[in-house]
Amino acid sequence: MLKTFLIGLKDLRLVFRDRAALVFMLLAPFLLTVGMGFVTGRFSGTSASGLSDIPVIIVNLDKAELGDALVDAFNSEDLAELVAPSLSSDPEAARKLIDEDEAAAAVIIPEGFTESVIPAAGTMLDPNAAEADPVSIEVYVNPARPTSAGVIKAIVDEFVSRVDEGRMSGMTSVFQMLMTGIITPQQVESEGRALFEDLETTDSAALKLKTNDEGAQATEFDVLAYMAPGMALLFLMYTVSYGGRSILAERAQGTLPRLLVSPTSPAQILGGKVFGIFLTGVAQVGILILASAMFFGVQWGDPLGMTALILAAVFGATGWGLLITAFARNPNQVSSIGTAIMLIFGVLGGSFINLEVMPPSIQFVSKITPNAWALDGFTTLALGGGLAQLTEPIIALLIMGATLFVVSALIFGKKNLVQK
Repeated sequence: MLKTFLIGLKDLRLVFRDRAALVFMLLAPFLLTVGMGFVTGRFSGTSASGLSDIPVIIVNLDKAELGDALVDAFNSEDLAELVAPSLSSDPEAARKLIDEDEAAAAVIIPEGFTESVIPAAGTMLDPNAAEADPVSIEVYVNPARPTSAGVIKAIVDEFVSRVDEGRMSGMTSVFQMLMTGIITPQQVESEGRALFEDLETTDSAALKLKTNDEGAQATEFDVLAYMAPGMALLFLMYTVSYGGRSILAERAQGTLPRLLVSPTSPAQILGGKVFGIFLTGVAQVGILILASAMFFGVQWGDPLGMTALILAAVFGATGWGLLITAFARNPNQVSSIGTAIMLIFGVLGGSFINLEVMPPSIQFVSKITPNAWALDGFTTLALGGGLAQLTEPIIALLIMGATLFVVSALIFGKKNLVQK
């Protein structure tokens, strides 16, 4: 393991000593991001993110306090420019409209949602009262509009988390007051109901993706929050291809066969080279994302979610880089194929054009690219989402990377390492 780690660090140092590589890895995507910012009007104050009036269908079968509160949240002034909600009473009809690409998502609030959260009158202190089964809100998303659907999911997730947080804190407060004698057992019911009423009417509890100032700015969405990771992910494919090219170049120069004379196994050598590619990709994307935050003030929200997404995106892209290397016969082939894949994935993955304006067939094919999944995650982060809302893109990227690694390992074995 130590040898693998040292080989990876050595390759990382070599890459950052290569000026030409640094130009393509860092300077080119940074300048393209700046250029796209000027084209879209980001630096002139006329930016338009394209994320506005997202069509969403709300089916409120609950028809009680919390169901009505969620409907009010989608119709609030805070989300007026972001979403365009419409009401329906038929869940199946709403799902059909989503399948027909008439809206980004359907939010179906089931009957009994409020009762599952707020205890019925007279049951708060009754030990024999049956506890209501948990009822979940269904968000039926349109796979053809992943970014818009992710916004709707983030809003609902925030609402549910705030409601659950308020319920737990309210119950804790009531029982603490009871234990300290501030209220009597006869007052528990009225105090508890009052706290729940405050939960339903609190304006800041669940009507925004974030309640602080940074969250409000993130909800408005900065166009550079899409452009910056788009350019970083585009040139990430160059980085992983460059790393694969170095493997074949060292094989041709005889460096890898000489390493086998030392007490280092082929698995350690190949693992170290792949680890070096991974570290280089993480450094590249991380530097570009941090640069966008420092120089352009882009708000990325949850740092844990951003870190996990960067690692997953680079893992998926590294799998593609290793697959290209496994099929290529010489370093020049890696460069040619890698450049072609970089441009194709850039177009298919949404690095140049938002996928939501592209045909459904292109949106479906885009799922083979790490660009599309990672951009979906970065957009969710910029809109105020956190690690919990990044589960789908992170898992998809990890599965992609693991699958490509297995296939590459079957193709690119010990024989390729020792042959010159």
